[in-house]
Amino acid sequence: MTKDDKAVPDDGSGQGGSHAAPWRQILPILAAGVLVGLEVSHVLDDGSLLFSFLAAPVLVFTVFSAVHFAEVVSLRIGQPFGSILLAAAVTVIEVALVVSMLLNPSHGDTTIARDTVFATLMVVLNGVVGLSLLIGGIRHREQLFHSQGAVAAFSVLGALAILTLILPNFTVAVEGPFYSPAQLVFVSIVSLALYAVFIFAQTVRHKSDYVDVAALGEDHPIPTGRETAFSLLFLALSLIAVILLAEALAPTVERGVAAAGLADAFVGVIIAAVVLLPEGLTALKAAAQNRLQTSLNVSTGSALASIGLSIPTIAAVSMAMGKDLTLGLHTEHSVLLALTLFVGTLTLATGRTTIVQGAVHLVIFGCFLMIAAVP
Repeated sequence: MTKDDKAVPDDGSGQGGSHAAPWRQILPILAAGVLVGLEVSHVLDDGSLLFSFLAAPVLVFTVFSAVHFAEVVSLRIGQPFGSILLAAAVTVIEVALVVSMLLNPSHGDTTIARDTVFATLMVVLNGVVGLSLLIGGIRHREQLFHSQGAVAAFSVLGALAILTLILPNFTVAVEGPFYSPAQLVFVSIVSLALYAVFIFAQTVRHKSDYVDVAALGEDHPIPTGRETAFSLLFLALSLIAVILLAEALAPTVERGVAAAGLADAFVGVIIAAVVLLPEGLTALKAAAQNRLQTSLNVSTGSALASIGLSIPTIAAVSMAMGKDLTLGLHTEHSVLLALTLFVGTLTLATGRTTIVQGAVHLVIFGCFLMIAAVP
């Protein structure tokens, strides 16, 4: 480490640096572990009101802990690697939740993967991006970023979204909205390949296109190796806790959605919102600090990982189970996805954003919520 890194000296305790995690970041993880233990041992019923009352706030605070530890690791490894790490970690949560619902014999709903991935795209590309642009525009009037990197990310995202969520409605090998096994294998392979090419461009070949244009004027101390290892450990623990709590709360969420008279697809929206809390908060914080490039890296990286990694993994599980995986979107959702990709391309083409673009994305997000709740 060079002298310019300004690393905080490691006092050997693992807790003495400026980035050492305070107990308030660790306590939610411990509380989540206790709750999961009580639920597994049947001391608390996961469908009881008491469990839901305790688990919901613990889940939210555990997400905040995950954000803290992810930011520490990100400071150590730098951008865009920090954004990629967070996107990969959150994708693990999404895949685990979807697969657990597919494996649950009481569900057997093969649309949960499609609904969750689509909801992830809408929450990220319209909700998170829209709010980030609005907050950044209010605080800084206009913000700059590398349009080359952002447009490249959106081109990959657009291709993957069309291939996985719209094209299955128009193939003739099997009646839609499904792919035949051969088609599903092919689309899974090209999805992984295209995502790998993008990661290579982002981290090696064109890394400069994904570094903030407007760097902060202040220096940040680099976490020590021990602090980084400590944060990586607790990042993993917090994400595991989020997975287990969210899975335990899933039956309550489904009953609540049904009791409210909302469409079944709204369960996917709630799952996506919970899964994306760490990345959403990170993106909003970066935009508020005039680090829009980092905010976009986190947002687009999450959406890309959701399709490029989640769909192939879930497809492999569904084929192993002998289940058809429903992928094709309904017509109204296809229209919203096309509108999102079109507006997003216009937003990112100039390398400059204001509150106007943020407002447009938030309006599309509001339409998505309305359609998801009341088709």
